[in-house]
Amino acid sequence: MKLIETHAHLDDPRFTHDLDAVIARAHAAGVTHIITIGTNMESNRSALHLAERYPSIYAALGIHPTNVSGERTCWKRELRSLATHPKVVALGEIGLDYYHPPSDVSPLGLEKWKENQKDFFQEQLALALELGLNVIIHQRDLSVTQKKELSLDSPLHHYNAWEETLKILNSFTGTLRAVFHCFGGSPKQASEVVALGHLISFTGIITFKNAPLIRETARLVNQDHIMVETDAPYLAPIPYRGGRAEPAHVRLVAEKIAEVRGISLEEVAAVTTATAEHFFRF
Repeated sequence: MKLIETHAHLDDPRFTHDLDAVIARAHAAGVTHIITIGTNMESNRSALHLAERYPSIYAALGIHPTNVSGERTCWKRELRSLATHPKVVALGEIGLDYYHPPSDVSPLGLEKWKENQKDFFQEQLALALELGLNVIIHQRDLSVTQKKELSLDSPLHHYNAWEETLKILNSFTGTLRAVFHCFGGSPKQASEVVALGHLISFTGIITFKNAPLIRETARLVNQDHIMVETDAPYLAPIPYRGGRAEPAHVRLVAEKIAEVRGISLEEVAAVTTATAEHFFRF
């Protein structure tokens, strides 16, 4: 049995002192490949360095939507250059994030903030198409609690990262594929993604007691359109919740998917591994 950890942040400082042991534990758990994710140009360079250093590590490079305002004007040229490396298997994570709005910004400033994210997203999708790479999508909206705390005249009430992400992706239908990482949506939303030819990926959230919707989605979605990840060091699954997630924990994600679908861990591993191998073209 083998598993592929499709989304981890191994350049995070929490892995600085024991990365070799972390990778060894992943291998012992059956993880044959780990994709480490870049989120800005500094992180992209670190991810690529790790991919060059370890045979089982590959890199996905991109500008995370919460980082777009901090990038220099030459970001695209450098990203294009780095992404031609043979161990780069995707662009990402890229997309739209309205969960982290800037504070004390005028409505006009908020609109500029949103449009800047959309511009970066579209440019990176076009770059992925140019380079023949698939993409890893980050999409996040305001929480219900956040919306309740907003003034009624805030334009944030009307922002919808889910709908806008799908709308932007529509223009690339049939030319590139995407995986919606850390998927937390409903079966209906999963069906929308699958209908467009894209994939979804589950994290340790699927093990959380307060995540029945995600388990229901994992139970119902076509198994040929799912992958597994940890988003390490974030979102550690039960029984490690609250601690540091690491790639070895992707086995716990696969076990929970097997449980809710009523199939064997070996079947989940085989299907998700085949999907990841095809998507990332190792």
